[in-house]
Amino acid sequence: MTEVASPTRHLIEVMGTVVTIDLFGPHDSSAAHAAIGRARDVLVDVDRVFSTYKPTSPVSRLRRGEVTLGETPPQVADVLDLCQRAKTLSVGWFDPWSLPGGVDPTGYVKGWAAQLALDELRGLDVTGAIVNAAGDIASFGGPETGKVFRTGIVRPDDAQRLAAVVELRACLATSGEAERGAHLYNPFTHEFSSAVASASVTGPDLGVCDALATALSVGGHDVMVLIDTIEGYEAMTLDATGTMRATPDFPFVHD
Repeated sequence: MTEVASPTRHLIEVMGTVVTIDLFGPHDSSAAHAAIGRARDVLVDVDRVFSTYKPTSPVSRLRRGEVTLGETPPQVADVLDLCQRAKTLSVGWFDPWSLPGGVDPTGYVKGWAAQLALDELRGLDVTGAIVNAAGDIASFGGPETGKVFRTGIVRPDDAQRLAAVVELRACLATSGEAERGAHLYNPFTHEFSSAVASASVTGPDLGVCDALATALSVGGHDVMVLIDTIEGYEAMTLDATGTMRATPDFPFVHD
């Protein structure tokens, strides 16, 4: 058994981005290597099934009407069921069925996949772990026993400056147009548009955080009021100049 100093970082290129996995605390390197391999396999399989950029993926074929839902892998139906729940929870502001070109669950899938990858790490003897899929973060534990993770949220008008530092309570998803431009779809106006420059949601489930962050981006204040009523979830928005709004219990670090 080999003890490894904390933290150790692993990079996985998948889903059109780089997913980082950080392990904290001394741990068995062979067990960690096996767990990271399982996490990678999970992410690769999710990309194979759900990518809308791969024309042969089951979801791409479903969108083109080449296969029925029953002819796709079982996880497609499972994810669409979760998307339907998120649509109901967001009162329609998150709606994968409204997107041009057919149903597109990728607004839920990235967070869902990161949390599945994190689940493969839970058996390790570590103080904590983080899976970061391009800003969608799932975690457990902390950098040391008894401590919680902290992470920064950058300003949409200056990626070199932080708008806030927050405690990482399990999961954090951030959505916005600063890096990718207008790619968020308003299901009520049927336009690609956003009400805020950046939207962040914390909570226990990263797929739900991801969906609610998308909804908050396009719905703005109305969706923030809604999220404030959902137990376990908190929200924060930034406008183009960095002006901030947040639900009362958003986990800011004030020191």
